[in-house]
Amino acid sequence: QRINVEFVSNLYRQDGEAVIQCNIRDITKRRETEQSLADALVFVREQANELADVNRRKDEFLATLAHELRNPLAPIRNGLQIMKLPKVDAATVEKSRAIMERQVEQMTRLIDDLMDVSRINQGKIQLQKTRMSLADAVRNAADTSRPLIDALGHELVVTLRPEPVYLDGDLTRLSQVFANLLNNSAKYTDPGGRIQLSVDRQGNDAVVSVKDNGVGIPADMLSHVFDMFAQINGSLEKSQGGLGIGLNIVKRLVVMHGGSITAASGGPGLGSTFTVRLPTALSVPDEKSDGPITDEKTIPVACRRILVVDDNRDGAFTLSMMLKHMGNDTRTAHDGLEAVTMSEAFKPNVILMDIGMPKLNGYDACRRIREQPWADGMVIIALTGWGQAEDRQKSQDAGFNGHLVKPVDHAALMKLLANS
Repeated sequence: QRINVEFVSNLYRQDGEAVIQCNIRDITKRRETEQSLADALVFVREQANELADVNRRKDEFLATLAHELRNPLAPIRNGLQIMKLPKVDAATVEKSRAIMERQVEQMTRLIDDLMDVSRINQGKIQLQKTRMSLADAVRNAADTSRPLIDALGHELVVTLRPEPVYLDGDLTRLSQVFANLLNNSAKYTDPGGRIQLSVDRQGNDAVVSVKDNGVGIPADMLSHVFDMFAQINGSLEKSQGGLGIGLNIVKRLVVMHGGSITAASGGPGLGSTFTVRLPTALSVPDEKSDGPITDEKTIPVACRRILVVDDNRDGAFTLSMMLKHMGNDTRTAHDGLEAVTMSEAFKPNVILMDIGMPKLNGYDACRRIREQPWADGMVIIALTGWGQAEDRQKSQDAGFNGHLVKPVDHAALMKLLANS
């Protein structure tokens, strides 16, 4: 065993003679303590630097979040002011409406990304896996990203394999993965660029790549593009940069599917390629036909009695007004107790009810209504900001017939009303 020693000598005179006194001490423990302290100091400095970097990226993220939320708010407010102007022609109103609708969708995507990060961190995302076609996820993603790609004047080229590729995956989440990658390419490519999405198969893996001729990724950023709050280009000129969380969500969802994702780039100005590898299914699903899909029930029958319950009075009023203009008889309530009382008096065919409300929450209000003899046949639909699997299960257990997440998708609402 190796030890550390300290040699100490003293020279002095005694009785006229020179005397040398030598001492040897084992200082192994002292050296070990000193080394431990030095290692601890290095570790503390590394942790401090890492925390400082996390704090810096958090501050950048919050600043970017404020910027990204204000961006859509500006045209929404401008559109509202245009609509209030006297003698505004119908074409201008329609154009303002379309702009406001696009901006609301952009804000919804931002909020969805924020919620997904929180849910993933808390382990609350549960994949709803089925035997699915990879082509379906790719087509869904292309349809979702098409408005942004077209608005920036990009060319999108999608190449699929002639034979189908099947996976055991969550169609919604994989569509989100590929849509996020397409959106990322669109944002970081100058107007008029080219984006290629291709599907291939290598052994037992499906390989999906998204390639663009955009701004590219610096070499020192390639290993960080999937980090939380990472920004490929933080300059003001790239205002389409987003929140720096989209690629982090993409990587986590891919890993949850047992896959992997890599990023490659020749450098600044040379575009980038993101490659997703996912395990394919070992067998092909049985072909089942549910018969032709028709649009007979895409529009709800008018003249229904509909009660809208929401403590957000503006939200309740606007939804009620929209349904009234479609020919329905509507009422509003703003807390759970009022919902129960008004349900008995109004006898609605359909109740659209928020969950988080004062006095009585939506779950308990629904249970109380279900207990009443006059509630037989009423359709009660949850309309809430909570949309996880456990939230849907809670609403079902409470007696709700359906569950919609705010901001409500108009087509989904119409479908539920049509089937009610």
